Amino acid sequence: MISDIDLIRVLEGTYTIAIVGASNNPTRASYQVLMELNERGYQIFAVNPALEDNKIGSVPRYRSLREIDQPIDMVDIFRNSEAAADVVDDILELPVLPKTIWMQLGVINEIAAEKARAKGIDVVMDRCPKIELLRLGLKGPKSRV
Repeated sequence: MISDIDLIRVLEGTYTIAIVGASNNPTRASYQVLMELNERGYQIFAVNPALEDNKIGSVPRYRSLREIDQPIDMVDIFRNSEAAADVVDDILELPVLPKTIWMQLGVINEIAAEKARAKGIDVVMDRCPKIELLRLGLKGPKSRV
């Protein structure tokens, strides 16, 4: 289990977030989290190969993580526990690995988490960054200065 101190370190030290499984449906949790994180100052990249639009609101949408042309600090997975394993495998093939893999509420895959940890990546499972920001009283990322 991850401590509050570690959650604060992750949430304040993250600047770029790719949301895998992002939705353009305002009633979906992935849409609501995407918008909240974007409003809090994170640079968000929506990843969903099934969507037609190139953006969700003002957030650019990509078909895959590989299409994003800059390093990502955190990948937030909005897929089920089984599908999270494939997402983690895709993440581990990126040229620059993220600092954190975050699996949303109800998403737990210990095998995938161990693979990521073996590469030095922090893993958060069964939590929501929007909820944790509110619970911990955090505004968003700390300044990079």
